[in-house]
Amino acid sequence: MKILVVGGGGREHAIIKALKKNQRVTQIYALPGNGGIAADAKCVDIKATDIPAIVRFAISERIDYAVVAPDDPLALGAVDALEDAGVPCFGPRKSAAMIESSKVFAKELMRKYNIPTAQYRVFHDMDEALAYIETAPMPTVVKADGLALGKGVTVAETRQQAADAVRAIMGDRIFGDSGASIVIEEYLEGPEVSVLSFTDGNTIVPMVSSMDHKRAQDGDKGPNTGGMGTIAPNPYYTQEIADECMEKIFLPTIQAMREEGSPFKGCLYFGLMITKDGPKVIEYNCRFGDPETQVVLPLLKTDLLQVMWAVTDGRLGDIQVEFDNRSACCVVLASKGYPVKYESGYEITLPQEELDREIYVAGAELRDGKLVSHGGRVLGVVAVADTLRKAVDGAYEYAGKVKFENGFCRRDIGKRALEAIEED
Repeated sequence: MKILVVGGGGREHAIIKALKKNQRVTQIYALPGNGGIAADAKCVDIKATDIPAIVRFAISERIDYAVVAPDDPLALGAVDALEDAGVPCFGPRKSAAMIESSKVFAKELMRKYNIPTAQYRVFHDMDEALAYIETAPMPTVVKADGLALGKGVTVAETRQQAADAVRAIMGDRIFGDSGASIVIEEYLEGPEVSVLSFTDGNTIVPMVSSMDHKRAQDGDKGPNTGGMGTIAPNPYYTQEIADECMEKIFLPTIQAMREEGSPFKGCLYFGLMITKDGPKVIEYNCRFGDPETQVVLPLLKTDLLQVMWAVTDGRLGDIQVEFDNRSACCVVLASKGYPVKYESGYEITLPQEELDREIYVAGAELRDGKLVSHGGRVLGVVAVADTLRKAVDGAYEYAGKVKFENGFCRRDIGKRALEAIEED
């Protein structure tokens, strides 16, 4: 069986390594992949957003199954195009991907179907948004409507910061057309939880919960990044909270998308805040999160391809999806200066593979047979262990064996989760 995976980051590397475990898989193609993924798949220099070229390749190579992982090609309709060409796919069609590609759509969906989320206002005019900020309670959250590489959200402590964010998004258009409209919403407080889920549009199977670490520096300081590390499971996500989320958020969201005529099939990501009033949705993503995938998939016991096919065929309810009850930790090694200004081209030497330890390559390329950095987030170093403490220690120990001169990482991934466990 020949598989095509669209994308080229650490998330895609984790997906590819999981798919390789299926003995029916004879070849995996990554479009475009990266220098590290090249060790596990054949990389093809086709951009993830070049939908016509992806379809032509899939047809010419007689691809049996495709996985579209990143948000941009999903929002552009990659799954629609592949399925229309006769290629079975994992991922939502364009109309369902709007749950991430438009914050306005997502917020209006939640309002219409009474799904708990922060109170909000939508603005299409910059002056109206600035006038609203003059009286809005602080802190507040300003979000670009469209996709913005995970950087379209500003948590503003002051009115000045909120106004600056509005001007940058709507006036300067730092995110292009994604800033034509914005959402200004209530600031929520509480622990954050990420829950990825498999869904075929009717059945939904949540995966192991996780906790992302977005800020660049220790102590959750510095600018927002695409994610500097993750742990799973998230200790704040108790069984009681999970049951409440299933009743009030997960099932209602799937039903809402069906009723809107855009059934969601694929991986639906719920970004949650556990507030004093219960769990609320911060955001939806229409795909596997990065770097959440890097800690969740190593804990998946059921064959990933089997689950994906069940989603595609609408028979997710017919299979049992099982997860390991151990813990996982991912520490991201990034280029110094990320996410602001950084240099690439530094040689990377990876340690030998070890049991229950993985390295997923996010931003690297091959030059003269050597792996060199090529991006902000470069590697995700993962360890799985019986306890979270052992998983965290294992990930940092393994990361210490990586030779990467220009690399840095946060030294406190998992600290807050460990403190929560110890408090109990």
